[in-house]
Amino acid sequence: MTDTNARDHIVVLPGGGYARHADHEAEPVADWLRTLGVAASVLRYPVATRHPGPLDAVRTHIAQVRSSGAQRVGVLGFSAGGHLAGHAAATGLAELAVLCYPVVSMLTPTHAGSRENLLGPRPGRRARRATSIEHLVTPAMPPTFVWHTADDALVPVEHAYLLGAALARHGVPHTLHVYPSGVHGLGLASGSGDAERWTSECAAFLADHGWGA
Repeated sequence: MTDTNARDHIVVLPGGGYARHADHEAEPVADWLRTLGVAASVLRYPVATRHPGPLDAVRTHIAQVRSSGAQRVGVLGFSAGGHLAGHAAATGLAELAVLCYPVVSMLTPTHAGSRENLLGPRPGRRARRATSIEHLVTPAMPPTFVWHTADDALVPVEHAYLLGAALARHGVPHTLHVYPSGVHGLGLASGSGDAERWTSECAAFLADHGWGA
């Protein structure tokens, strides 16, 4: 185990469609980050709670992390947690973001469950656009690592492409990996084939930006 650098801290946001929290995308991921020398915590943000409840919870947790001595705070999220992490990063709450098969757009017809749990059963277009990460990206967005699988049947890879295009358009330092195959919800993806490379490639991304031992 590598000693962690408490000045840098990554908050892990597990997925679950804004209805629950996927345990395999929580503490095991924080444990992996600590092996890289990065302090980490898991936030089980409110679910089945309307926007901005989950984002407010992230804001409060990050403030607590900073008050404990962290100088830089990153966010790492999966699926709906990836949406929340992206929202936090786009609104200036974090200095780095890692988004794993994220829900990005609330405007597309895909993954209606996350949208309904966050915005209600019949949200208007204004609310949907205001929570679509691809429309929140600005040049101030922090360095962002995104990965997805090309055949994800639950959250289609178009979400990652929409985000990647927005990051490129605004000149945000980013990495986008799309692996050929893998079911939704892989987590650390050990033994899954090509997608299991995301952890080593993410570790390199973190190191390139000065995060970790």
